[in-house]
Amino acid sequence: MSDRLDETNVAVVLAPRGTEQVEFTEPKATLENAGANVDVVGTETGEAQAVHDDLEAGDTFEVERSFTEITADDYDALVVPGGTVGADTLRANEEAVEFVRAMADDDRPMGVICHGPWLLVEAGVAEGRTLTSYPSLRTDVRNAGGEWVDEEVVVDDGVITSRNPDDLDAFCDALVEAFGEDA
Repeated sequence: MSDRLDETNVAVVLAPRGTEQVEFTEPKATLENAGANVDVVGTETGEAQAVHDDLEAGDTFEVERSFTEITADDYDALVVPGGTVGADTLRANEEAVEFVRAMADDDRPMGVICHGPWLLVEAGVAEGRTLTSYPSLRTDVRNAGGEWVDEEVVVDDGVITSRNPDDLDAFCDALVEAFGEDA
């Protein structure tokens, strides 16, 4: 275990159902292995059902804190995994949107992958930024005032984005790098 991110508090978001499991578990494990304190946050506490490839049921995980119990001041950084249903559920939740907006307003670094950028769009965080995502979000990002590019990892003003699970190695490396700079 590294101590690169000691004293760094990271929120990793988990929707009640529909978060892409590997996009949740790999960044979480990477950050914990780098020494970060990681809380799993969501719309409500309790068990959440992850998925594989959007359609197959995955494992369940514990949501430790709800958005109503936390503030941006509690965290140094944020990770938003993808999963079509999970990301859509989160962007429709006002507390989730407000939390992301507050993290951006406080210039806290955020890592967002696959369909997760829907939450950035809803929070008004995409405007003026270059982002990547699952390709089907490119029009949403552009309509929100962002520039969409098809790249493995994009880092723009503290927001790290990636396209899909195939990009997880580069995404996780970029998270540790960016979150370590702000630690």
